[in-house]
Amino acid sequence: MDIGIPKERLSGEARVGLTPAGVGLLTKAGHHCYLEAGAGEGAGFADYDYERMGATILEGSADVYARSSLILKVLHPTMEEISWMSSGQTLMCFLGLMAMKKEEIAALQAHKITAIAYEMISADGRDFPILKTMSEVAGRMSPFIAGTLLQRHRGGRGVLLSGVPGVSAGEVVILGAGTVGTNAARAFANLGAKVFVLSRSLERLRYIDNHFRGEVTTMISHDFNIAYTTRFADVVVCAVRNPGQPAPKLITRDMLRTMRRGAALIDFSIDHGGCAETSRPTTLEEPTYIEEEIVHYCVPNVPGAVPRTSTHAFNNAAWSYIFQVAEMGTASAIAQDDALRRGVVIRSGKLRDDVSSALSY
Repeated sequence: MDIGIPKERLSGEARVGLTPAGVGLLTKAGHHCYLEAGAGEGAGFADYDYERMGATILEGSADVYARSSLILKVLHPTMEEISWMSSGQTLMCFLGLMAMKKEEIAALQAHKITAIAYEMISADGRDFPILKTMSEVAGRMSPFIAGTLLQRHRGGRGVLLSGVPGVSAGEVVILGAGTVGTNAARAFANLGAKVFVLSRSLERLRYIDNHFRGEVTTMISHDFNIAYTTRFADVVVCAVRNPGQPAPKLITRDMLRTMRRGAALIDFSIDHGGCAETSRPTTLEEPTYIEEEIVHYCVPNVPGAVPRTSTHAFNNAAWSYIFQVAEMGTASAIAQDDALRRGVVIRSGKLRDDVSSALSY
């Protein structure tokens, strides 16, 4: 199979769709890999690293798309990239349909593309192994992000989350006890912050309580508790999302107005529409804005800030699915693997019915 690895074109994204090791395994199996020059540089992989593994280096993205039947990306393609695509091609990436523009989805359909969303691949509809890797990265990055946002010159409260002897630690409220929330709780707790985790799932709260041996406060997530905890929080982390569905709006503008001036809101659900009424997407280059005197951080591709770690992490989880598609062809691989089939959101231009309903058109 002819496999293309173009350079990511969305703002600030430095991850790459396949590592040199992955290219080596594919070429050894008889496949042809085409890499856009410089595609791996942001993640620390030189063109030479790919070339010595058997990849052919091409100077432009358009050439990569023209020669390939399987496209391996990280994030969804831009309108320009879609214009280079042709009928029958397969695209594998974190598609993020809930955050894509309607015209971009329509263009993929018009080009009769088969799109496999990494974030939707799941054997049981509950565990999402590739998405989980990026959720782990995002959750563990949250204290570093929060510590920066709370600095006074960034518009924050001027709070050190760990505290110091004689001064209380910062207070962190995490909405959601899934992979992002659990990893964020671990990272903040290790820093010494006071952590509160809210979830609708009593089972997940029991897990959090046992895992952290009572060092993290757990609460059922409903409007009263969310309003109560956000009032005293130095940091609020939104970590609630269900792949293929819009994120619930848990934080209203009125709640924000009761929060401490200069508190930080980190919305990891922004790629699914965001959990706060005031959330809107930002970029790694310009990650924040201030609204209602609260510092908002709403970057959809947070793991892109650490592209080498993130590229290795998601490739570890995605590799078996990539190899199946390359070896068997898209149709056969989808037919034989339930997890992969759940990841197909567009097939030969047709949007899957449940996804179409979630998008409301």
